[in-house]
Amino acid sequence: MNAVLQSHSPSATAREFLARRHRLFIGGQWVDPAEKADIEVFDPATEERLATVPRGGPKDIDRAVAAARKAFEGEWSKINSHDRSKLLFRLADLIDANMNLAVELEVLDNGMPRMVAHYSIAKFGADYIRYYGGWCTKILGETIPVSPQDAPNGESLTYTRREPIGVVGAIIPWNAPMIMAILKIAPALAAGCTVVLKPAELTPLTALLLGDLIRQAGIPDGVVNIVPGYGHDAGAALAAHDGVDKVAFTGSTEVGKKILLAAAGNLKRVTLELGGKSPFVVFPDADLGRVIPGAARGAFFLQGQNCMASTRLFIHEDVFEKVTRGIAQLASSFRLGPGLAQDSDLGPLISGEQRERVMGYIDAGRKSGAELLCGGDAPPGKGHFVRPTLFARTSMDMKIAREEIFGPVLCAQSFSDSDLKAVAAEANRTIYGLSGSVWTRDISTAHRMVNLIDSGQVSINCHAAVDPAIPFGGNRQSGWGREFGREGLDPYLKTKATTVMF
Repeated sequence: MNAVLQSHSPSATAREFLARRHRLFIGGQWVDPAEKADIEVFDPATEERLATVPRGGPKDIDRAVAAARKAFEGEWSKINSHDRSKLLFRLADLIDANMNLAVELEVLDNGMPRMVAHYSIAKFGADYIRYYGGWCTKILGETIPVSPQDAPNGESLTYTRREPIGVVGAIIPWNAPMIMAILKIAPALAAGCTVVLKPAELTPLTALLLGDLIRQAGIPDGVVNIVPGYGHDAGAALAAHDGVDKVAFTGSTEVGKKILLAAAGNLKRVTLELGGKSPFVVFPDADLGRVIPGAARGAFFLQGQNCMASTRLFIHEDVFEKVTRGIAQLASSFRLGPGLAQDSDLGPLISGEQRERVMGYIDAGRKSGAELLCGGDAPPGKGHFVRPTLFARTSMDMKIAREEIFGPVLCAQSFSDSDLKAVAAEANRTIYGLSGSVWTRDISTAHRMVNLIDSGQVSINCHAAVDPAIPFGGNRQSGWGREFGREGLDPYLKTKATTVMF
């Protein structure tokens, strides 16, 4: 097995950012929390402390919501769509200009490889903001031909307007911190809303960098507010706050259900992007030269800490041995190391707690009789590393195949049934329905299978095809609503109908 690669030192710019006195971003100003309390932030690759940030609580959420409400009803409401667009484009340009720092902080905070951080922040950070910056001037109502019976001359005009929902509470996870923040902020601002952002306590650094860039972009005070804190404290206060009109949450299904209950107080709108256990279905005629690396990338991207991960392989028995052997060989060649190390293919898990959770699932897989083809261990030494793991001969009765692990663990099972409905029934045997993929050269089989898989997104001969313009979201317990694309704007808008009688 490959040894864990050594870390590279942060740049002087990153060290300067880490060493500064961090504060909450409320009303366009950096302010101290209402109660003196801190959160220590650690590098998951070295377990060394990176920085100390303030721990916001319910009182700080109150201040942030008040600032967001003031901005929504004040200066922000007076800015026209063209100027909102310009501000978003300016923010995107600033992210590009500060890309190296953003990437480095994301890597240090989360542990992901540098190339992954750079790609994600460029594609789903700056470009995503530009995508929604273009939508600012294209939020349209419509005229509706109706004939009210009580119109004096039988004539009337009915039209609709799309208006911003109001103050948005955004609660984001730790697996891709900066882009998760932007996924909430960009459509909200394009729609004309204001935001209170609660980043994950494990990864607050790039959210604080965003605060700097938001000020530099000239976005008015209070339009975006950033309050680091714990989920049970600041997050719960934000979800339940009567001054919040909508909650946008990405995280686990378990926490999503709590968000939903907390939001019931004032019937605020809720969008939830939750867990997944995505199927990856391989038919015997598939191009295995694409299947094997596609399966490995789909399962182990972000160390398996992503909701779209293709963690359940369904492989036709005719190619089962070849596919699983190829994935095992490829996964065993991956180099583990800190994200700043130039040759790292996979980084650490986010925390020691997460590593223990993942290792618990691996132990459960062994005990259930699954066949371990590669990985299955955590390398000794510093850092929360787990080697990419592949189990064969699994079934949907096993815990490792049924539950979301959120780590580099892939489960493979074979099928021989030519009845596509039977294959889909097995693929759908889960509470989740977020992503999935079908691999075959037969376009008829591909489209029939796609229609049978119950997921918000299903790809053919690729997995988790994501683009700012492609709607993304889950069915069943994978969530409510969609992000990305035109549909990603809808949760931040409300429709007002007006009728005029002549």
